[in-house]
Amino acid sequence: MFENLSQRLSGVIKNLRGQARLTEDNIQDALREVRMALLEADVALPVVKDFVERIKKDALGEEVLGSLTPGQAVVGIVHRELVRLMGEQNDALNLNAAPPAVILMAGLQGAGKTTTAGKLAKLLREQRKKKVLLASCDVYRPAAIEQLRVLAGQTGADFFAADTTFEPVQIASAALDYARRHFHDVLIVDTAGRLAIDQAMMREIADLHGAVKPIETLFVVDAMQGQDAVNTAKAFAATLPLTGIVLTKLDGDARGGAALSVRHVTGKPIKFIGVGEKLTGLEAFYPERMASRILGMGDVLTLIEDAQRNVDHAEAEKLAKKVKAGKGFDLEDFKTQLRQMKKMGGMSALLDKLPAQLSQAAQGSQFDEKILGRIEGIINSMTTRERAKPEILKASRKRRIAAGAGVSVQEVNQLLNQFEQMQKMMKMVSKGGAAKMMRSMKGMLPGMR
Repeated sequence: MFENLSQRLSGVIKNLRGQARLTEDNIQDALREVRMALLEADVALPVVKDFVERIKKDALGEEVLGSLTPGQAVVGIVHRELVRLMGEQNDALNLNAAPPAVILMAGLQGAGKTTTAGKLAKLLREQRKKKVLLASCDVYRPAAIEQLRVLAGQTGADFFAADTTFEPVQIASAALDYARRHFHDVLIVDTAGRLAIDQAMMREIADLHGAVKPIETLFVVDAMQGQDAVNTAKAFAATLPLTGIVLTKLDGDARGGAALSVRHVTGKPIKFIGVGEKLTGLEAFYPERMASRILGMGDVLTLIEDAQRNVDHAEAEKLAKKVKAGKGFDLEDFKTQLRQMKKMGGMSALLDKLPAQLSQAAQGSQFDEKILGRIEGIINSMTTRERAKPEILKASRKRRIAAGAGVSVQEVNQLLNQFEQMQKMMKMVSKGGAAKMMRSMKGMLPGMR
């Protein structure tokens, strides 16, 4: 999402290289570019003005005129101001209430409230070991209640099945009573949205808030709305005592202005960001990490946390032993690694969290995300013996595998060549040849050319 903004800010910093110190003239030039970059990213104008003024004040201060280069000084200032703009630190979900702790989801139709409710249920069950009940008060949108029922089944959360002839407030009150009687730790209430803000909607959500008295009232906003997201957030904040914001669709192609504006405009912390449709696609929001991503520094901490949550540690240990021994790495292991990568959001999600130099180098290699599925299909078309001993694959077997996977024989050969290179790499690692291995890696990963 922040690719264009990152490129523009990188250009500002690059223009300051070779200059001996920060002066009023080169600061003015840099600030003009920063202002244009933010406006192009659809950041709200009052936010841009405040942001640029703060950078100017810091840049003209004596503290940046030491041993740092002008480029390094501006990076530090912009990073610090981005962190301040987005909220300084992560604001964790507050569940310190007599059970059940109620979480009310609010927002416009299409923002992703129902999906976010499912993602949040999964996160609370798996990371905080809570017994969660999901309830839908959306009696207007066709299949909204059924959608939440399906999500509850996928996440392992309980679902409150209400009579659709009831009013939303009646459903919410009944769900709260049910949660108390069945000893649930958390009740997540999904509310109805509208295509635009109207009085009936605001009155209903205010009544729901009064009925269940939530400890958390989360405003779910579509990051792709741009300036509209900010205006909507202000309207909801005026009606409800919001406790936090969830930004959804942050993996889209929007310009990212909502992420930089909504905290400043509402004064409420961004607690989570939603990426993708998968139920694992909900991340705690860390302003410092997001600022690093915007400035091309990557987000290695989130990458490590993703790995800890999604990687099968027993499988990883098994593979490590094979690599250390320098033998036994077969196509079944290769397939397992591809599945682990897909659990973490695929190669594109990994690249997004890497520092700019690494991700740009990988993107320059023309990575094709779809090829991972084709490779898994090819391996699935093989017998157990063929996966363990790919050297037995001759022309007739390759034709059968290609037909089963719906690919060409050439693609089967390409996979086998890449796998052979990967086996050689494993042997290099086992013999301590890490430097030689790094030189040999180009073209080794599937989809990289």
